[in-house]
Amino acid sequence: MRRFLIVLAVALATAVSSPASAQTLKVVMHSDLKALDPIWSGAYITRNHGYMLYDTLFAMDGKFQVQPQMVESWTTSADGLVWTFKLRDGLEWHDGTPVTAEDCVASLKRWSTRDSMGQKLAAALGEYRIVDPRTFQIVLKEKFGQVIESIGKPSVAVPFMMPKRVAEAESSKQIDDYTGSGPFIFRKDEWKPGEKLVYVKNPRYKPRAEPMSGLAGGKVVGVDRVEWLWIPDAETQLNALLAGEIDMIENVSHDHLPVLERDKSVRVIVNSAANQYAFRMNWLTPPFNNVKVRQAAAYALAQEEFLQASVGDKRFYRLCKALFTCGTPLASTAGMDGLIEGNAARARQLLQEAGYDGTVVVMPQPTDLGALKQLAPVAKAQLEKAGFKVEIQPMDWQSMATRLSTKRGLPSEGGWGAFGTNWSQVDILDPLMTPYLTATCEKARSGWPCDAELEKLRDKFVQAGTPAEKKAVADEVQIHAMRIVTHVPLGEWFAAGAVRTNIGTMAVPPPITVFWGVTKK
Repeated sequence: MRRFLIVLAVALATAVSSPASAQTLKVVMHSDLKALDPIWSGAYITRNHGYMLYDTLFAMDGKFQVQPQMVESWTTSADGLVWTFKLRDGLEWHDGTPVTAEDCVASLKRWSTRDSMGQKLAAALGEYRIVDPRTFQIVLKEKFGQVIESIGKPSVAVPFMMPKRVAEAESSKQIDDYTGSGPFIFRKDEWKPGEKLVYVKNPRYKPRAEPMSGLAGGKVVGVDRVEWLWIPDAETQLNALLAGEIDMIENVSHDHLPVLERDKSVRVIVNSAANQYAFRMNWLTPPFNNVKVRQAAAYALAQEEFLQASVGDKRFYRLCKALFTCGTPLASTAGMDGLIEGNAARARQLLQEAGYDGTVVVMPQPTDLGALKQLAPVAKAQLEKAGFKVEIQPMDWQSMATRLSTKRGLPSEGGWGAFGTNWSQVDILDPLMTPYLTATCEKARSGWPCDAELEKLRDKFVQAGTPAEKKAVADEVQIHAMRIVTHVPLGEWFAAGAVRTNIGTMAVPPPITVFWGVTKK
C-alpha cells in the first residue's frame, strides 16, 4: 500500500508540472547551461536563459533601434544630465509582488559593474534618485549621449531587471534566486544539469501592445512550456529533429544543411545578424603580455581557414576585417593593412624582436560546441607555422567559460594563454559596446587589456555628436586596438537553426533566440 501511494504521488506531481494538454516546445540549444546568472556569466547560453526569466527597461527592435520595454515614458532635462524613467503600470515579479523603481536601480547598479557600457555609464553617473514607486532618475555629472543605448543593449551583459533583494548580491558571486518578471518562469525543481531545463509560461506577464519586432514589442507567449534538452552530439540532434522527437535545434551544423533542406518536415531558419569569430589573448601572462608577440599573432592568423573549418558552406560566411562588422555604419579596414593574412615571415620577425623564448600558448578548446571547436586547431597550425609553441586543452564549453573569466594566472595555476570565440553582431556595433575593447585592466572581460589611450578614445566616442564624428573616432579606435592587439577578428558567419514545420516563428527571427512569438500546432 505504501509503495502504491508513493507511485501515485509521483504520478500526480508529474501531472501537475507537465499536464497532458500543455503545449510543450522541445528544443536543443547551442550549449548546455551551467551558469544561471546572466550578469555574472558572459556565456550566450546564460544570456538566452536570462531572456526567458527577466525583462528589460528598453529593447532593440528589428531595425537595431532601441525601444521602451518595461518603461512607459521617459524625459531628458534641457542640459542632458537628468533622465527620468516611469515604469509601465501592472508589472509584477513571478511571486506576485510589484516591480518598483528601487528594484530597477539596484539591477542597474549590479549590471554596471560587469558590463563595458555599464562601466562607462557609471563613470559619468552622479546618482540615482527614486521619485516614486514607479519612477526613477539617472542623474549624470557629465553628458553621456548613449544612456538609452546602454540600458537597452541587447546582449552580453544585458541589463536585466531583478528584484532588489536579488540585485543587491555582489556581481562577483552568482545569484541563487531566479525570480524575474519576464514571460517565462524557471522550474528549478525540474532542472537536470547536463540533461534538461524547464520553463513555463508566466501567467502574470503583461505584454506591450505593440507588435513584436526583434527583441522589442509585445512578448506574447504561444506555448505553455519550453524544455531545453541537451544533446551534445550533432548527428543525434539531427536524427531527433527528423524523427519528431524534438521541435527545434537552435544552431545546426552547416554540414547538415543539405539533409535538412531536402526534408519537407523541417524548415531552416538563418539568423538575421552576423557573427564574428575572434582570437583573444591573455595580457597578464607570457607570452602575450608582450605587445610584439600579440602583433605577431595578428600577422600569423588568416581568416579563410577558420571559416572553412568551422562553417564550410560559403553561403554562410564572409571574410571581414572590420572590428565593428561588415555592412554597418562603422565598418572599416583602417589599421588592418597586412594583418590576418597568414604572414608567417613577418610574425617570425616580430617574435624575434620580442625575444620570444618558446613559452607555450595554452589554448582551451570547447569540444561540445560545434561553432567553436575548430578554432583552436586552426589557430594552433597557423601560429606554429610562425614559430609559436601551442598546446590545446579540450574541455566542455561551460568549464571553459568559467576558466576564462576566473583564472588569471599562469597555465600551471589553471590559467590560459589565448582562445577562439564568437560574438554576435549585436554585441560589437561600436567602440563602447564591444566587450573586447574595454581596456580597464582587471575590470575588463577575459584577456584583461590595460591601456589608458584606448579608454580615452572610447570616451571620445561617447562625446561624438554626428554620425561622421562617430565614424572618425571609431576608425581611431580600430587603428589603436589593432596596434596594441586587444583581439583579432577571424571573419564573419551566419548561424542557421531548424524547426519542425508545425512550429511557427517570425519570418525574420530576432538576432537572439527567444521563445515568445513561437507557436506550436
